[in-house]
Amino acid sequence: MAELDQHEGEQDIEKKIEETRQRFKNEFLQDSTEKYDSRDVERLQTDDALVEGYLTWRLYAVDDALKMIDESLQWRKEFGLNDLTESSIPKWMFETGAVYLHGYDKEGNKLFWFKVKLHMKDNKTITDKKKYVAFWLERYAKKEPGMPLTVVFDMAESGLSNIDMEFVKYIINCFKVYYPKFLSKMIIVDMPWIMNAAWKIVKSWLGPEAISKLKFASRSEIQTFIGPEYLPPHMGGTDPFKYSYPPLPDDDFQTPICDNGPIVGEDDMESKEGEMEGKDALSESSFNSEVAVKPKKGWRW
Repeated sequence: MAELDQHEGEQDIEKKIEETRQRFKNEFLQDSTEKYDSRDVERLQTDDALVEGYLTWRLYAVDDALKMIDESLQWRKEFGLNDLTESSIPKWMFETGAVYLHGYDKEGNKLFWFKVKLHMKDNKTITDKKKYVAFWLERYAKKEPGMPLTVVFDMAESGLSNIDMEFVKYIINCFKVYYPKFLSKMIIVDMPWIMNAAWKIVKSWLGPEAISKLKFASRSEIQTFIGPEYLPPHMGGTDPFKYSYPPLPDDDFQTPICDNGPIVGEDDMESKEGEMEGKDALSESSFNSEVAVKPKKGWRW
């Protein structure tokens, strides 16, 4: 009986996927072929998991899923996601270390770090910064299709000057609209009390389908979600990782995955620690260099 119910459920999903594709073709493509990148349209027509992702996120309401697909595909064309490469992003953005992928949470989800103290509002570079975040998300989506991310906002030493609500809303939309089912959880670590009002607004943007994914954690609580081996010392962790660029700090994508992240042997760990110690001085000096990093005091939003 259970197998029969499962079979019927799968058939219902297949029907929803086909209905979504057909309606998208009839209602959105007829007079709007220039709105989207043809590569995204083709993928929508061939990738069942992609369509199911939109449907699942919108609780299988086809009308809502179609609106989400329309907005998502327009955004992808606007930002040139299919042609976005490392070389198309200003080098200084990578050098600051304000945003990067590294490590895993206790459920085996990749960690997407935002070091909030390095962010300062600057309207002149907001579009490039949005593309920078999109670059990381698209890179991960291609390397680990179907695997969710855990976003970590490291609020240590940050203040109101480091918060740009427009950009935070963009990050929310990346997971709420542009990358369905991508968000495992969003962890806000060591949030200063003065930012409480701002994050209440953020919670309202998340919507009911994502509000349960927002977690607030103190320095002592963060290990509920992330083991010490992937936490920096200022969070009570033991991870020797120090951000530096180049290269991009996500070399462990191809490492075998266990329940708590990549499987690392003792020799690999010793090698990693030695390599990170060697990079530490370079990373600190380049971040404080007036020549190497722009701007001097962080990443201006």
